[in-house]
Amino acid sequence: MTRTFDIRSTAGRFRLVALAEAVTWVGLLVGMYFKYLGTPRTEVGVKVFGMAHGLVFIAFVITALLAGIACSWGVATWVLALLGSIVPLGSVIFLIWADRTAKLGGRAAPAASSQPRDSARTAT
Repeated sequence: MTRTFDIRSTAGRFRLVALAEAVTWVGLLVGMYFKYLGTPRTEVGVKVFGMAHGLVFIAFVITALLAGIACSWGVATWVLALLGSIVPLGSVIFLIWADRTAKLGGRAAPAASSQPRDSARTAT
C-alpha cells in the first residue's frame, strides 16, 4: 500500500491526485444536490467543493501530463486520462485500468485463468 501512493514517483503522485480528484467530484455532486434539491437549500457545498475540485482538476491534468511523459503513453492513453478527469469518478476507472495494463510503469496484472492455481491438486 505504501508503494502505491509513494509521492517520490510520478505514478504515485498521479494515483494520489487521481483519487483526490474523485473525492472532490463526489463532494461537488453532493454540494450540487443540496444547492438544487436538498432541504435546506444551501450553496456552501458548491462553493467549498467547487474550488477544491477546480484546483485538484488542474493538478490532475498536470500530473497526467507528467505521468504520460514519464511512462511514454500513446495518444489513446492520453485521451483516456483526460476523459477520465471529466467523467465523475472517471479518474478512478482510468487508474484501475492503467494499473492493470501497466500504463503507470508497473507490471501488468495477470489475466484471470480458468486453470486451477495449484496444478498439483487434481481430481482423482
